Amino acid sequence: MKTKLLSILLALCLCLGLAACSGQTDGQVPAQEEQEIQVTVEDTVCRIAGLKGPTTMGLVNLMKKAEEGQTVQAYQFSTYGTADEIVPLLTQGELDVAAIPANLASTLYAKTEGGVQAMAVNTLGVLYVVTTDDSIQSLTDLAGKTVLSTGKGTTPEYLFRYLLTQAGLDPDADLTLEYKSEATEVVAAMTADPSYTVAVLPQPYVTAAQAQMENLRVAISLTEEWNKYSESPLITGVTVVRTEFAQAHPEVLEALAADYKASVETACNDLETTAALCEEYGIVAKAAIAQKALPGCNIVYIDGPEMEEAVNGYLQVLYDADPASVGGALPGEDFYFAAD
Repeated sequence: MKTKLLSILLALCLCLGLAACSGQTDGQVPAQEEQEIQVTVEDTVCRIAGLKGPTTMGLVNLMKKAEEGQTVQAYQFSTYGTADEIVPLLTQGELDVAAIPANLASTLYAKTEGGVQAMAVNTLGVLYVVTTDDSIQSLTDLAGKTVLSTGKGTTPEYLFRYLLTQAGLDPDADLTLEYKSEATEVVAAMTADPSYTVAVLPQPYVTAAQAQMENLRVAISLTEEWNKYSESPLITGVTVVRTEFAQAHPEVLEALAADYKASVETACNDLETTAALCEEYGIVAKAAIAQKALPGCNIVYIDGPEMEEAVNGYLQVLYDADPASVGGALPGEDFYFAAD
């Protein structure tokens, strides 16, 4: 009993001594000490958005790990059908990171006066001309046709118009371009109305459409067409970060880069697991379709100087064709996020 009482008295003395040394007797932390507290990776939730389709298929393995608490960094993921849904959330600070079309990233950089930065390329070329018309073998065969597409104002529109022009066609006079808000609407229109015989679709929607239409074939790879005119790779999507967030939380982006790269590596090498997660998170309707489409989705993670060179080359081609496609001007060097 005496021993227990002595232990309690010693503990009380120790507590009083610590309070005296810190100059703290009222339970309040001095302001100077508050300023010295460092925010750790675990303290900041990184809010990430992606589009349903190839630009997010590379993220699903990370999404699963984050959900199961297997990452040091805390993430919050959300997916959307169109880029128009993501843009206001990003510019208003409700998102920190987003996977979006490459030319849209440049446009946002211009509109926000440097408010976003590109941290990585996440997807290369994934667009194809698909058709039920056996007469279509090349872009010039599209003269007089109605072509369905998605992505008005983003990569699919500007890329397709550029390639049509290179092939000697006037996109506004020689054919009719009809846009739907999402790729799923393009597929639905083609299956419901036989008069729609041609469309521009990305993977995995090409595979999804072929599962519903036995006579639908890939007639033209827009990546192959692009390679005829440019030495820079065709880029579909980039991952951007709000500049303010990047400056405040470089340690979060360091963790994200490592986690993102690992997720992409799994996506490219473990198709079955990745495909199942694509279905689980609603990125692709069926795992079987995702698994078949994954090899053609060109999922990558390219950052640093290699990213800058690739994106610069891609945006230069679009700018030369139509400055408005990249926001009126090519972005400056500060558009490219560089880890310290």
